[in-house]
Amino acid sequence: MTRDTNLYSQFVSFLKILLPLAALTLMSTVFLLARPPSGDNQIPYAELDRMAQEPRLSGAHVSGVAEDGSVIELTARTTRPTGELIEAEALAAGIDTADGTRIDIRAGHGEIDSAARTARLTGLAHLQTSNGYEMETSGFTANLATGRITSDGALEVKAPFGSLTAGELVIDTPQDADGQVMLFQKGVRLVYTPKQ
Repeated sequence: MTRDTNLYSQFVSFLKILLPLAALTLMSTVFLLARPPSGDNQIPYAELDRMAQEPRLSGAHVSGVAEDGSVIELTARTTRPTGELIEAEALAAGIDTADGTRIDIRAGHGEIDSAARTARLTGLAHLQTSNGYEMETSGFTANLATGRITSDGALEVKAPFGSLTAGELVIDTPQDADGQVMLFQKGVRLVYTPKQ
């Protein structure tokens, strides 16, 4: 029995030396094999300085009512002031006209001139109406005071009655009209597709 106790004591004494040595070996290999930090993990101080000097607003949302009774809503992913203008990325305008038509305009970029009360949507602008018109052009300018919308150039249109191309689009509310009027002008070409 004393021999078993003696063996057990020797075994425990052996482990008291072996286990700390094994732990020390493992810890030293972790430090020896650890890689130095790469440049990707460093904080980009130059980028932080640039961001601090260029104030931005994320998720901007502005709405109001135009003279013709249209409710206009502007949203943008990011905006930043540049002098008199406010530049915007992923700018969208939603217009609920007085006659019940909904107009949605989306563009990659844009600028809002608060003094002139205009919003310019540029970079392949897409316009869609609730009464079946869908069109693309290089940009649209919306007058936030009057509700008037004009295209910046030629556009291609899908309409309920077919398709057309035009040099310019003007959406306005004439004084004698009951609601907004969509006027295509400057070289209009219409392809009529009759309903079957």
